[in-house]
Amino acid sequence: MSMLVYLIPVALFLGGAALVAFLWALRSGQYEDLDGAAARVLLDDPNDKPKQN
Repeated sequence: MSMLVYLIPVALFLGGAALVAFLWALRSGQYEDLDGAAARVLLDDPNDKPKQN
């Protein structure tokens, strides 16, 4: 029972830290373009093409 005195504040702190990280990600625009990264994987980068002699 005395272990709960330590575990509950640790759990609340970790939950609060996760909430702060999520809110930071929302404000910094991490979720603005959800389809862009998926499309970029499929598109060819013109700089990766082999050079011709």
